[in-house]
Amino acid sequence: MKGKLIIGWIFFLMVSWAIPSGATHIVGGEFQFVNLNSSGDQTTLRYRVTFSIYMDCIGGDPEAIRREEIGIFFLYSNTFPRRLVDSFKIRRSGLSGIIPAGFSNNCINNPPNTCLLRNIYEFDVIVPNNNTGYYLATNNCCRNEAVMNIINPNTTGASYYVFLPALPLRNNSAKFKNFPPQIICVNNPFLYDHSATDPDGDSLSYAFGPAFNAKISTSGNQISAEATPPPYSPVSYGFLFSAQNPVGGNPPLKINPQTGLITGTPAVAGRFVVSVYCFEWRNSVIIDTIIREFQFVVTPCSRAVVANIPQYSEEFNTYIVQCRDFSVFFENLSEGGFAYFWDFGVPGTDNDTSNEFQPTFTYPDTGIYEVKLVVNRGSTCPDSITRFVRVFPTFVGDFTFSGLPCPDEPIFFRDSTLGTSAAANSWFWDFGDGDTSHVRHPQHIYEEGQEYNVMLVSRNALGCVDTVRRLVDIERFVPFAGNDTIIVKGESINFNATGGGIYTWTPATFLSDSRVGNPIGFYPDTGTFAYNVYIQSPRGCEGDDSISIRVVGQSSVFVPSAFSPNGDGKNETLRPVGVGYRNIKFFRIFNRFGQQVFYTTKFNEGWDGRFSGVPQDIGTYYWVLSITNRFGKDEILKGDSILIR
Repeated sequence: MKGKLIIGWIFFLMVSWAIPSGATHIVGGEFQFVNLNSSGDQTTLRYRVTFSIYMDCIGGDPEAIRREEIGIFFLYSNTFPRRLVDSFKIRRSGLSGIIPAGFSNNCINNPPNTCLLRNIYEFDVIVPNNNTGYYLATNNCCRNEAVMNIINPNTTGASYYVFLPALPLRNNSAKFKNFPPQIICVNNPFLYDHSATDPDGDSLSYAFGPAFNAKISTSGNQISAEATPPPYSPVSYGFLFSAQNPVGGNPPLKINPQTGLITGTPAVAGRFVVSVYCFEWRNSVIIDTIIREFQFVVTPCSRAVVANIPQYSEEFNTYIVQCRDFSVFFENLSEGGFAYFWDFGVPGTDNDTSNEFQPTFTYPDTGIYEVKLVVNRGSTCPDSITRFVRVFPTFVGDFTFSGLPCPDEPIFFRDSTLGTSAAANSWFWDFGDGDTSHVRHPQHIYEEGQEYNVMLVSRNALGCVDTVRRLVDIERFVPFAGNDTIIVKGESINFNATGGGIYTWTPATFLSDSRVGNPIGFYPDTGTFAYNVYIQSPRGCEGDDSISIRVVGQSSVFVPSAFSPNGDGKNETLRPVGVGYRNIKFFRIFNRFGQQVFYTTKFNEGWDGRFSGVPQDIGTYYWVLSITNRFGKDEILKGDSILIR
């Protein structure tokens, strides 16, 4: 059937694919193809194409499944815009049918009901050769509504396509080895070989990728998929999921790009759309890509026997990377076992086995070993698991540091990690104050004195990782000359610098001793005198600070006429400021009702506008100050101040 019937087929597509809302059944699909060209045929492209569609024959709508007896496919040019070249209406082949679940009910404590139907459509595509190739596609509606990792699956279409290359490139598509798994048990380690074979001997690599939507039309309660050419929009993945992280888990499901092995431990039950991309490489160039989309069904089933070696390394499917010595202790997290058989993976020997539950094995040399654990070997329900062990001693992280241990001085860190199999090639420093570095020998400046827990994580190319911590004690060095002060001429002042053990005041004018921290200053006349003090700590920290002494001619006292305790840091308290007075006997504040709201006998204390913890009203408050002057005579001062907010 050629292009002249395409319009009629599109009408058939839109009518026959209209389904009631909620009638969902699609589980997945995939294309494969074989090149049929003879060696001398260069003018016509000949491909035999196989498309498999997977359907849920328990939860899927029976009428929707029945309509899949006929598959409709469209051939497009590899040009922009895509041009419709041909179309195909194909009845499913006799090889179609239900795929066995692939597990024994005796080995699952609570086996869920499963039914997976595969329809196979096989047909030949014969078109003129060109220099761009063709795209073959099919569009369908809709997905199983129980899917958890995409948004609105029951109204999300499914589009599948494959590229058919033009001559002279002769290519047969890769073919996946195994049927997709129908049951994955939640919180159980999962290992599945999703690799493929290639009849041309092309190199293959693997990755998770997006599943594709189809253009959906709705009319009343009818939903239909429209035939459109690629490229297609990816489906919308839900929160925490993506094309590259379609299932999650602990550890999350990952696919090895070289082997196609999928591993991980799913943590949530449900249905998850997973698309595996198989890339065909020839002469270091990708020549084609085969995509299998399928739903992974994670159920709360309980396997009777579960072999489990944990994965403690970031390396793919690796138990640990042992970089201290050659001995490895193997932890066994298996369930339901009564017998255990370990093969530690040393080539050329039969003496590398154990029947212990958690054995220790000493490897003869460095290297990467594949360890296998078989639980209940030879019984009705055995299980097995393989992990890698990487043995590369010795790798021990270490570092030293030097420099003046003072604030604002550089500390020089030096990596001294020992690696006999391979030197460290990656470093992560945490200096303990929020700053980090990836430099091998960094330097760092600490702004404040305290103890800092410095961590170095060093790695090498073999996967060895070690972490070491050291305390770096930065002296709590704060040079302080004292507070600026106002005094009356003829009086003396006791300086009180702090922060070190050595002090040098500049200038030495009017000071009793310029080389101590607490000299006495005597000022016979008025003026402003500025001093700087150089301070050195016992550990060698150096710094300086300044102070100003203002000398006035007579005593004075000042109480502000207003204050604003509003939290902005300005004029927050009402207090007296006095110069040339020995002390105050009391400072009292009253509200307009005569109630005392504040009382103190200290110069440096003031009222914050609260009484019994309650902020007082805006208004005028009255104060009484009893003060003793420099000659020992008491004075009484009165006034008022305004509280504003």
